[in-house]
Amino acid sequence: MKEFRVRIPDADVTDLRERLDRTRWPEAATVPGWQQGTPLPVARDLCSYWKSSYDFAAAEERLNRFCQFTTPVDGLDVHFLHARSPVPGAVPLIMTHGWPGSVVEFWKVIGPLTDPAAHGLEPDLAFHVVCPSLPGYGFSGKPPAAGWGVERTADAWDTLMTRLGYSRYGAQGGDWGAIVSTALARQHPDHVLGLHLNMVVAPPPRSAVADPAALSPREADALAALKRYRDEDGGYSAIQSTRPQSLGYGLVDSPAALCAWITEKLWSWSDCDGDPLSVFTREEILDNAMLYWLPAAGASSARLYWESFGGRDAARTPVEVPAGCSVFPKDLMRPVRSWAEPLFTDLRYWNEPGAGGHFAAWERPEAFVREVRAAFGAFRAA
Repeated sequence: MKEFRVRIPDADVTDLRERLDRTRWPEAATVPGWQQGTPLPVARDLCSYWKSSYDFAAAEERLNRFCQFTTPVDGLDVHFLHARSPVPGAVPLIMTHGWPGSVVEFWKVIGPLTDPAAHGLEPDLAFHVVCPSLPGYGFSGKPPAAGWGVERTADAWDTLMTRLGYSRYGAQGGDWGAIVSTALARQHPDHVLGLHLNMVVAPPPRSAVADPAALSPREADALAALKRYRDEDGGYSAIQSTRPQSLGYGLVDSPAALCAWITEKLWSWSDCDGDPLSVFTREEILDNAMLYWLPAAGASSARLYWESFGGRDAARTPVEVPAGCSVFPKDLMRPVRSWAEPLFTDLRYWNEPGAGGHFAAWERPEAFVREVRAAFGAFRAA
């Protein structure tokens, strides 16, 4: 296990700025707004800021704000943040990001989770937080061969937590992090003491699809969200699960392409009322983009879709560890509790906060912390 610090070489800064300066921009979309993807003015504004105003030295400090390490697991170097709590009896918690996010998503919540009293919270529940970068993401290694899907990643996370001395721990995640965390709970129930998800993958029963007229308003909203995702929002997933290599040439070579590809999902999946800059600062968007740009992770991160979609019978196996779910109103999937109960057989916490979207820890850190604490409080009380 080796300590790790992010370094941004001057040569990399020069190269990035030159690429941004040489961007060959397409014409504007033929319809207004975001219907065809990230609007040209938004992309140009972010890339101009990245080239001329983004402070790379300050970004390096932000990227190194928490202790980081790498360790080889199953032949692959895994990068992770590790923030230990000063509170005796703190709960070990592994938190996993998704795409197009990174460990940057968790920066705002690590402090309140590890040291609640310092952030005005009751000190009775605290966490030792571990945030790994998924294989092929950030500063984790890129799998050199096929086979690194969700289930293998979950096994690697269990090895990591055991190596850190945590024989019993909680798991938390959204997006791919939710799917990996669920697999972790399913595959290692003796080690996972509780599971909290902020993206709940729970398909509707056949009866709901067959007779939509019988649905409650909340169920109808959940079904409509799934349809919208399939019809309007899932193109990225189809591409990344079938042709990640072809897409990767653009994402690895062009910072403008990478920035626009990621920003479109920040707009679509966050509770931003049409303007991602109302929720995320330019620095936050670009700090996250740097964790794809610096390690050239455009193709390797997309490959997780190719590895993990299709034929995953294990994903339908019930999870028996204590579980808690927080369904934020602007998430891309918003199932109702009755859909989740057959999958999570010991569902002890369910809540639907009034605001927030897919990137809950990043968008609404205070609400996210409340949800995690409430879920693990319910696990402890039962």
